[in-house]
Amino acid sequence: MTEFVTSADGTRIAFDREGAGPPVILIGGAMQFRAFDPATAEMAHLLAGHGFSVVNYDRRGRGESSAEPPITLAQTIDDLRALTELLTEGADDAVALFGNSSGGAIALAAAAAGLPVSKLVFFEVPLDAEGGAEGAVFVEELRERIDAGDRVGTLEVYMADMPPEWLEGAKQSPGWPTMLEVAPSLLPDAESLAWTQSAPRAELWRGITAPTLALVGEQTQPIMTSAAASLVASMPDATTRTIPGADHRWDPHVLALAIAEFLVG
Repeated sequence: MTEFVTSADGTRIAFDREGAGPPVILIGGAMQFRAFDPATAEMAHLLAGHGFSVVNYDRRGRGESSAEPPITLAQTIDDLRALTELLTEGADDAVALFGNSSGGAIALAAAAAGLPVSKLVFFEVPLDAEGGAEGAVFVEELRERIDAGDRVGTLEVYMADMPPEWLEGAKQSPGWPTMLEVAPSLLPDAESLAWTQSAPRAELWRGITAPTLALVGEQTQPIMTSAAASLVASMPDATTRTIPGADHRWDPHVLALAIAEFLVG
C-alpha cells in the first residue's frame, strides 16, 4: 500500500515500504519511479527478504509525488530527509542509501549535506572528469529547455551523451509519453552530477565517512569504470565491485544480493 511523507515545503512524497530490519532507501536515476520501473520494485522485494526495511519511493515530480517545476536538488534532498526522519523515528539513527545511475550522485549530495547515512551503495554513477565544466553547461542547457516547457528538448539534452540508439529507442517506445511527463524532474540529476565537478572530490566528500560500495557492470561503458575509480580514490571508505554480465542494467536478484552482502558485512 502506498504511504506518504510530507517534505519541508509541504510536497507529499509517495513510497512503498517492505520488510523489517535496518532501513534502506532506494534512489532512482533518470525517469525511474515505482509505476514505471518494475525491476526496482522486484529488487526492493528481494532486498527486504534479506532482512531490511526497504523504501522504494517516487522522486518529486514523478508518479504519485506530484510537484510542479522547477524541481531542484535541494528539494530532493529535503524529500530524502523527510523519509529518513520517518524511518529512523524511535529506531536506528541512520539509513543506508542505494543510488542507481544519477540517483547515486543525489545520494552523494544528500550524504554530504548531512543526511545520517549508515552505508552507501551505487550502481554506475555517470561521473564526468573531476574538475570539468561539462556538468555546469549541462545544467544550464537542461534548465533552459525546462523553463521553456520543451519536454522533448529536455529529454534530447539529457540523453545527448548516451548511445544514440537509446534516445531513438525511447522515442519509439510506449513509455515515451511517460518520459515526457517526468522530464522536468531530471534537473536534480543534472545538478547533482554538476556538483561532483564543483570542487576537488576529496574535499566534497571528506565528511562522508559511511562505508561505500561502487558497483559497475562487467559489460559497461568506460565512463562507468573510471567514475567508480574516482569515487574510490576520493572517498574515505569506499570500494568497488563488478557485477558479472551486467551493462547499465542489472538483474534484480543479483543486485539485491550484492547490496545485502555489503550492508550486512
